[in-house]
Amino acid sequence: MITERLKQAAREAVAHHYQTLPDADIIQIQETSAHFRGDFTLVLFPLLKISRKNPFATGQEIGSWLTEHLGMVESTETVNGYLNITLKDQVWSEFLGSLLSDEKFGFRAPDPETPPVLVEFSSPNTNKPLHLGHIRNNLLGYSIAALLEATGNRVLKVNLVNDRGIHICKSMLGWMKFSGGLTPELAGIKGDRFVGDAYVAFDKAYKREIAELEASGMTREEAERRSRLMEEARSLLRLWEENEPEVKKLWHQMNGWVYEGFEVTYKRLGIRFDKTYYESDTYLLGKEIVQAAVNEGRLLRKADGSVWADLTPEGLDEKLLLRSDGTSVYITQDLGTAILRDREFNPERMYYVVGNEQDYHFSVLEKVLKNLGFGCHSKIHHISYGMVELPGGRMKSREGTVVDADDLLEEMKQTAARVAAELGKWAEEELADLGWMFEMIGQGALKYFILKVDPKKNMLFNPDESIDFDGNTGPFIQYTHARIASLLKKGEETGFSVTAEVLTQEQLEGEERSLLRVLHRWPSVLEEAAKMLNPSLVAGFCYEVAREFNQFYHKHSVLGAPSPDIIHRRLAMAQATGTMLRNGMGLLGISLPERM
Repeated sequence: MITERLKQAAREAVAHHYQTLPDADIIQIQETSAHFRGDFTLVLFPLLKISRKNPFATGQEIGSWLTEHLGMVESTETVNGYLNITLKDQVWSEFLGSLLSDEKFGFRAPDPETPPVLVEFSSPNTNKPLHLGHIRNNLLGYSIAALLEATGNRVLKVNLVNDRGIHICKSMLGWMKFSGGLTPELAGIKGDRFVGDAYVAFDKAYKREIAELEASGMTREEAERRSRLMEEARSLLRLWEENEPEVKKLWHQMNGWVYEGFEVTYKRLGIRFDKTYYESDTYLLGKEIVQAAVNEGRLLRKADGSVWADLTPEGLDEKLLLRSDGTSVYITQDLGTAILRDREFNPERMYYVVGNEQDYHFSVLEKVLKNLGFGCHSKIHHISYGMVELPGGRMKSREGTVVDADDLLEEMKQTAARVAAELGKWAEEELADLGWMFEMIGQGALKYFILKVDPKKNMLFNPDESIDFDGNTGPFIQYTHARIASLLKKGEETGFSVTAEVLTQEQLEGEERSLLRVLHRWPSVLEEAAKMLNPSLVAGFCYEVAREFNQFYHKHSVLGAPSPDIIHRRLAMAQATGTMLRNGMGLLGISLPERM
């Protein structure tokens, strides 16, 4: 990295002039502001205590040393408290050549001998299809795993399917009472949506029952306690945990419908997992652990038979681990899952990509594991993210007001086709054969729009705003890549083959230097994004690269440049930019077309 060489040289310059070698973190190198001449800027203020001189004198002395002793420096200029450094054109030409030689510039290969890091995401319930909220979860999980892997970690992507519990029994009961014996195949409905409809049917019937009981004079609490439907659901859960054959048979059948539906959606999104866990398996280990802790006096069993963890010494409250009827709750299986994964993989860290409404849950999980003596408590890291809403407000699964992932993906594809038709770039007969491209553009728009937002923030997803070929969007970056691919193809047709030998004595234009400075920043952006677990930093970088390339492209001719050497250099810059965009957008799960 050029900046690292500048930092080291600046330390040596300070040591030469002031007989003190400064700590590395005192040396601050940043890109020069567009309003001044230069490529990089050394911030002088932290060095004044060492030099005991004013900023101008300090800058003059350090700058003269850099110009004399560092062959890469063309000139320096002191402006207020900053030393602006201009590099020789040769430095940027060599950097461009290195980009062409290293298509994975900035990436670090994982060490197969190091412990893995686990990234859990998706974690759907088998009582409904994947929806918009799941899409944000899956996209964040996929991208965070990709970032960690790109920065040298061995990563395992894992999924935990919540396939048991009272919510699953509600969908089972809904099917038993309201489906008329239909199956997804007979109904012509995707399996996960079919089961989701049964869940909605149960909830509507339950609300009608509660309303009728309240109308008869009962309080809300009494009505909920006397609900026959809810008691039937609880009874199903007890029978399930007792392994009643007919209940388990129906459970297997309905979950099978859901898994078939999930797989279609995952495949379309480009999501895959290294391992999938099922709550129906891990909750048993969780129950064993809880029961053993009760026997050891580590947990409290109350008079009604329920089991609790007392977390009041940690500033929290008591947490239910087993109900009075012996059935488990979410945290019971999370205890079992964490311990199982730790025994199975001995990971360095276990990341959980789960919405911020579960912040408390993961705080409790970590403390319960610690109190029970399990060392894996320190490996748990909750990647908390904000909710995604639509212009109409929050979605509610029980009321059937969610936006199914499949519907949204199809809508994005159709919107891309509509926008393309409005732009008039393709003849009417061509549009029918461009479904693959509209799928790519639609998914690029969706994924980019979601991932460009800081994960911690709530966000409003507007499909129409996401497909814009001129703004900070996925389609804008995709269009830039297609433009680059077209340019390179034309270059080949006219006899120019891009190689790493891009050296030329011709002076670089300002826009060329600016683009190369942005590309040079990629490794630090990648490291920061992985450190912060924040894909939006990569999204923002890709947009900046695309914008810089377009500014360069609109101001300077590539194939019409004044000399073959400049044509070659500019084609090389286009190729390096295209590679960088593919690498960056690939970490977001976004494909870039060769033509649009």
